[in-house]
Amino acid sequence: MKMLKPHRPRLERRVVGSTNRWRLPREPFSGDLLALSQMCKAVSIDFDEVLKNPDRLCVSQIQKYFPGNMKKKAIQSGEADVILECLGFTWELHQPQLFQSDTLAKLYVMALARDSANPEKELQKLLRAQLPRKTKEQHPAKKMIISLKINDPLVTKAAFATALKNLYMHEVTLSADDVLGVLAAAHVLQFRSLFQRCVTMMMNGLTPSTIKNFYVAGCKYKEELLTTACERWMEMNLVPLMGTQIHLRKIPQELLHKVLRSPRLFTFSEFHLLKTLLLWVYLQLNNKTQTIPTYETVLAFFRSFPEKCSFLDRDVGQNLMQLFLCLRLHGITKGKDLEELRRINFFPESWLLRATAYHYHALESGGDMAHVNNLSTQAVRFGLLFTQEYTTHSKMIAIYGFFFEIKGIKHGTTSYSFHMQRIRHTDLEFPSLVCEHGPISLRAERLVTYEIRAQTPVGGKWQEFRTNQITQKFGLGKPSCKSHGGGHTGVKIHQAKNLWDFLSSTGLHKRK
Repeated sequence: MKMLKPHRPRLERRVVGSTNRWRLPREPFSGDLLALSQMCKAVSIDFDEVLKNPDRLCVSQIQKYFPGNMKKKAIQSGEADVILECLGFTWELHQPQLFQSDTLAKLYVMALARDSANPEKELQKLLRAQLPRKTKEQHPAKKMIISLKINDPLVTKAAFATALKNLYMHEVTLSADDVLGVLAAAHVLQFRSLFQRCVTMMMNGLTPSTIKNFYVAGCKYKEELLTTACERWMEMNLVPLMGTQIHLRKIPQELLHKVLRSPRLFTFSEFHLLKTLLLWVYLQLNNKTQTIPTYETVLAFFRSFPEKCSFLDRDVGQNLMQLFLCLRLHGITKGKDLEELRRINFFPESWLLRATAYHYHALESGGDMAHVNNLSTQAVRFGLLFTQEYTTHSKMIAIYGFFFEIKGIKHGTTSYSFHMQRIRHTDLEFPSLVCEHGPISLRAERLVTYEIRAQTPVGGKWQEFRTNQITQKFGLGKPSCKSHGGGHTGVKIHQAKNLWDFLSSTGLHKRK
């Protein structure tokens, strides 16, 4: 009698890719990068993502067993086959919907691997239990219990419930008050479609009251589209909108610094930008203030400090120095404004002396700004708001005895143009403005380097229309008095459906 030794069971091999490389299905990643790369291509997964998170490959392999229509189909009846324990509650879920969340899918696969020798066969058995049978016999599927611990304080029970509801229903109504919590829940669940929907809703819902929380959320969850949208919104609204509301207090210093350094930052003038920044500092130091103070109140507050050193030289002002280095103090040309800055003792004396020296040398040389050599970072900025109600809108600006007008014209429903032109001091609408702006230059020609920008939301995104940097000799008569670029109109805008914003950053750099 011969006795046969039992054969050892052969390990199942899995062929991967066209080169017939293979791996054991239950074997951890062994370092075979070529096999792993081919497997990722076979199941349409990002190779770099799998290297960071090997479990992602296992989840995707299990997900392929679920037809797309089952993932989208809401369960109308039948018992749940997954029990989720989270936030002190138990939530009943179904397999097809559960696998829309990478986090829940990973927890499910881990539980399946823990309780079964062959998780893929077990999963197929559970899946067949969900399918309709021709016979009346139904074998109840084994319920799987999974647990999820959430440490993100933004994820409330209501937000988490809304996120789970989106596993079963598409386009569940989200309110602006709930979107931040649902975004956090979608991030925890790795529910990508819901996360992107929340991001889009937040980008379209930026307001003074939401900008801070939305920006912080974008940084926290590393969502670049959201943080960029917040920065662009702030570039447009820091001075004209945030500078008039108590919500200015909430703006993080990091975001403020980025916006101040941006070449797209809109401001009516350099002095308007300075006043907005002084107000932000005041609100940081007076956190009990619930209403916007008057400018006189802000000045009185800074004058209350002892005069032995400037505010920025004090300990409280040291960490704010980088913000105020972004300002262009040489663009504040009115004598009364400069004297006001000296009285509040905010800036170091050397800063004010430098700005005063710039003005002295410019006036002495007939308006030439010899110290300015970079238009994008040193030009004097002027701006105006052009709303849909306007057909024409203009603003007079004066610098070193020369007077200019920046003007916007509406040509049709979605067509606008902007230009700049030199005007005579005798043509000013209010002669008193001549005295207010000080000196008057009688030079017939003035060589100016300038750039005109117009920014408007088009299709939900900010778009910028601009001239190149232009050096032009402005005379007092036509046509030499009008700016070049785009024919004789500077900037032309077409297809702008909601032009309610700005002619931004008209930079003047005067030289001989």
